[in-house]
Amino acid sequence: MSTRNSNHLVNPSARDAMDKFKMEAASEVGVNLKNGYNGDLTSRQAGSIGGQMVKKMTTIRFTSFHRNDRTAMGHDTEVKYISLITV
Repeated sequence: MSTRNSNHLVNPSARDAMDKFKMEAASEVGVNLKNGYNGDLTSRQAGSIGGQMVKKMTTIRFTSFHRNDRTAMGHDTEVKYISLITV
């Protein structure tokens, strides 16, 4: 059985930018990350780096809820809010 790895960059020249982004995320969470192999990291440290990267990339939050429609009795309307979190 072969495995397919879909974890690839759409733009291969973005690899340097992603590596820089990973190093910045590692320094923000206090993990000593070096260029090349980092097999000595614990799962917790590696996860904190990935979590910090996701946290930085997903700054838009979505929420939705249902409320009673003011124009028609017995009906409800879905209300959606989209907010941008700036740091």
